Amino acid sequence: MTESLTHAESIHVAADPETVYATVSDVTRTGEWSPICRECWWDAGDGPRVGAWFTGRNVTPDREWQTRSQVVVAEPGRAFGWSVGPGRVLWTYLMEASDGGTTLTETWDFTPEGQAFFIEKYGDDAPAQVAEREAAARSGIPETLAAIKRVIERG
Repeated sequence: MTESLTHAESIHVAADPETVYATVSDVTRTGEWSPICRECWWDAGDGPRVGAWFTGRNVTPDREWQTRSQVVVAEPGRAFGWSVGPGRVLWTYLMEASDGGTTLTETWDFTPEGQAFFIEKYGDDAPAQVAEREAAARSGIPETLAAIKRVIERG
Protein backbone atom coordinates (compact mmCIF):
# COMPACT_ATOMS: atom_id res chain seq x y z
CA MET A 1 0.00 0.00 0.00
CA THR A 2 1.90 2.99 -1.25
CA GLU A 3 -0.85 5.45 -2.19
CA SER A 4 -3.21 7.38 0.05
CA LEU A 5 -6.79 6.23 0.18
CA THR A 6 -8.98 9.30 -0.08
CA HIS A 7 -12.61 10.22 -0.08
CA ALA A 8 -14.43 13.57 -0.08
CA GLU A 9 -18.02 14.75 -0.22
CA SER A 10 -19.73 18.13 0.00
CA ILE A 11 -22.99 19.64 1.20
CA HIS A 12 -24.51 23.12 1.04
CA VAL A 13 -25.05 24.80 4.41
CA ALA A 14 -27.25 27.88 4.78
CA ALA A 15 -24.69 29.87 6.76
CA ASP A 16 -21.62 31.94 5.99
CA PRO A 17 -18.18 30.25 5.89
CA GLU A 18 -17.10 31.89 9.16
CA THR A 19 -20.08 30.38 11.02
CA VAL A 20 -19.40 26.96 9.49
CA TYR A 21 -15.72 27.23 10.43
CA ALA A 22 -16.52 28.25 14.01
CA THR A 23 -18.69 25.15 14.33
CA VAL A 24 -16.44 22.50 12.76
CA SER A 25 -13.27 23.85 14.38
CA ASP A 26 -14.79 23.42 17.84
CA VAL A 27 -13.73 19.80 18.28
CA THR A 28 -15.55 19.65 21.62
CA ARG A 29 -18.79 19.54 19.58
CA THR A 30 -17.76 16.60 17.37
CA GLY A 31 -20.03 14.21 19.26
CA GLU A 32 -23.02 16.23 17.97
CA TRP A 33 -22.41 15.09 14.38
CA SER A 34 -19.98 12.19 14.13
CA PRO A 35 -21.35 8.65 13.84
CA ILE A 36 -18.21 7.24 15.54
CA CYS A 37 -16.47 9.98 17.51
CA ARG A 38 -18.50 10.52 20.67
CA GLU A 39 -16.40 13.35 22.13
CA CYS A 40 -13.19 15.31 21.78
CA TRP A 41 -11.29 17.52 24.16
CA TRP A 42 -8.41 19.92 23.69
CA ASP A 43 -5.18 19.56 25.60
CA ALA A 44 -5.13 22.09 28.45
CA GLY A 45 -5.04 25.61 27.06
CA ASP A 46 -5.29 24.55 23.41
CA GLY A 47 -7.86 25.44 20.78
CA PRO A 48 -8.33 25.55 17.01
CA ARG A 49 -4.83 26.62 15.94
CA VAL A 50 -2.13 24.88 13.91
CA GLY A 51 -0.08 22.71 16.24
CA ALA A 52 -2.82 22.26 18.86
CA TRP A 53 -3.48 18.75 20.19
CA PHE A 54 -6.72 17.04 21.12
CA THR A 55 -7.98 13.60 22.08
CA GLY A 56 -11.02 11.89 20.60
CA ARG A 57 -13.09 9.04 22.04
CA ASN A 58 -14.56 6.75 19.39
CA VAL A 59 -17.19 4.06 19.77
CA THR A 60 -18.45 1.36 17.41
CA PRO A 61 -20.52 -1.72 18.25
CA ASP A 62 -17.29 -3.75 18.38
CA ARG A 63 -14.93 -1.51 20.29
CA GLU A 64 -14.08 1.80 21.97
CA TRP A 65 -10.78 3.65 21.59
CA GLN A 66 -9.09 7.01 21.85
CA THR A 67 -6.99 8.84 19.28
CA ARG A 68 -4.51 11.70 19.52
CA SER A 69 -4.71 14.35 16.82
CA GLN A 70 -2.85 17.51 15.92
CA VAL A 71 -4.36 20.45 14.04
CA VAL A 72 -2.55 20.89 10.71
CA VAL A 73 -4.66 23.63 9.11
CA ALA A 74 -6.73 26.36 10.76
CA GLU A 75 -7.81 29.09 8.34
CA PRO A 76 -10.99 30.75 9.62
CA GLY A 77 -13.77 30.65 7.04
CA ARG A 78 -11.68 28.44 4.72
CA ALA A 79 -10.28 25.21 6.16
CA PHE A 80 -9.82 23.23 9.36
CA GLY A 81 -7.97 19.93 9.47
CA TRP A 82 -6.14 17.54 11.75
CA SER A 83 -3.80 14.60 11.56
CA VAL A 84 -4.64 11.47 13.56
CA GLY A 85 -1.70 9.55 14.91
CA PRO A 86 -0.34 12.01 13.77
CA GLY A 87 0.48 11.24 10.16
CA ARG A 88 -1.83 8.25 9.74
CA VAL A 89 -5.12 9.82 8.69
CA LEU A 90 -5.84 13.40 7.68
CA TRP A 91 -9.34 14.84 8.10
CA THR A 92 -10.14 18.26 6.65
CA TYR A 93 -13.17 20.50 6.37
CA LEU A 94 -13.09 22.98 3.49
CA MET A 95 -15.48 25.93 3.28
CA GLU A 96 -16.35 27.92 0.19
CA ALA A 97 -18.97 30.65 -0.08
CA SER A 98 -21.72 29.60 -2.50
CA ASP A 99 -25.37 30.33 -3.20
CA GLY A 100 -25.79 32.60 -0.19
CA GLY A 101 -24.24 30.02 2.13
CA THR A 102 -21.31 27.66 2.21
CA THR A 103 -20.25 24.54 0.38
CA LEU A 104 -18.75 22.40 3.14
CA THR A 105 -16.46 19.60 1.98
CA GLU A 106 -15.14 16.89 4.28
CA THR A 107 -12.05 14.98 3.15
CA TRP A 108 -10.46 11.79 4.46
CA ASP A 109 -6.92 10.76 3.56
CA PHE A 110 -5.61 7.44 4.89
CA THR A 111 -1.90 7.99 4.32
CA PRO A 112 0.70 5.42 3.28
CA GLU A 113 2.16 5.85 6.79
CA GLY A 114 -1.19 4.97 8.31
CA GLN A 115 -1.55 1.95 6.10
CA ALA A 116 1.99 0.80 7.04
CA PHE A 117 0.99 1.14 10.70
CA PHE A 118 -2.01 -1.12 10.03
CA ILE A 119 0.21 -3.72 8.35
CA GLU A 120 2.49 -3.70 11.38
CA LYS A 121 -0.41 -3.81 13.84
CA TYR A 122 -2.76 -6.25 12.09
CA GLY A 123 -0.46 -8.38 9.90
CA ASP A 124 -2.42 -10.57 7.49
CA ASP A 125 -5.68 -8.95 8.64
CA ALA A 126 -4.47 -5.47 7.59
CA PRO A 127 -6.27 -5.41 4.20
CA ALA A 128 -9.58 -6.21 5.91
CA GLN A 129 -8.95 -3.59 8.60
CA VAL A 130 -8.06 -0.96 5.99
CA ALA A 131 -11.17 -1.82 3.97
CA GLU A 132 -13.29 -1.48 7.12
CA ARG A 133 -11.89 2.02 7.78
CA GLU A 134 -12.43 3.04 4.17
CA ALA A 135 -16.04 1.84 4.27
CA ALA A 136 -16.59 3.74 7.52
CA ALA A 137 -15.28 6.95 5.93
CA ARG A 138 -17.41 6.51 2.83
CA SER A 139 -20.59 6.02 4.85
CA GLY A 140 -19.67 8.34 7.71
CA ILE A 141 -18.76 11.45 5.73
CA PRO A 142 -22.23 12.05 4.23
CA GLU A 143 -23.84 11.27 7.59
CA THR A 144 -21.49 13.71 9.34
CA LEU A 145 -22.06 16.46 6.77
CA ALA A 146 -25.84 16.12 7.02
CA ALA A 147 -25.64 16.33 10.82
CA ILE A 148 -23.37 19.42 10.71
CA LYS A 149 -25.84 21.06 8.34
CA ARG A 150 -28.71 20.33 10.77
CA VAL A 151 -26.73 21.63 13.76
CA ILE A 152 -25.77 24.88 12.04
CA GLU A 153 -29.09 25.58 10.33
CA ARG A 154 -31.19 25.01 13.42
CA GLY A 155 -29.00 27.55 15.24
